[in-house]
Amino acid sequence: MRIYVPATLNELDAVRQGRIDLEARRAHAATRALVAEYESQGVTDIEEVEYGAHLAAAADSLMLIAQNPEVPWLRLIISVDVPEAAVRPAVAESGTSDDEELPASAVDIVEPLAAVHIACVHVDEPEAAGDIQGVFEGKETAIEALYERELLWYDTSEIGDIPR
Repeated sequence: MRIYVPATLNELDAVRQGRIDLEARRAHAATRALVAEYESQGVTDIEEVEYGAHLAAAADSLMLIAQNPEVPWLRLIISVDVPEAAVRPAVAESGTSDDEELPASAVDIVEPLAAVHIACVHVDEPEAAGDIQGVFEGKETAIEALYERELLWYDTSEIGDIPR
């Protein structure tokens, strides 16, 4: 199963030969619930569904940056393939608002996974850092600009070349 793991650029420091260790954490995938949500809107293309999961992971990456402002201010998604048994539909964390709905793409990695092969990573271009700062300052135009940005694709052999 392909999952999209929201991350920060500092996490790429742990990548060795295109592999990464993943702790139990939140990720996103083209879940049955997400497929059903898209189908209810007349969308049947699985690539569109996967892109929706990808966007949700990008949003969660932004939240990771907000929680750790010392990391580079660029969103990062690590795409990996894991056995379906390694993930389950996400459940809201205790202590969160009942009004908070998880995206249909949300999954939880249920146990640590060692040396998972990275399919690719997607990262904001360096100029996006200004938009991220604007988002944190509550600027509506920055939110729109960041939403419009496409993350850049990197092969595992290019991870060391990603600008920070």
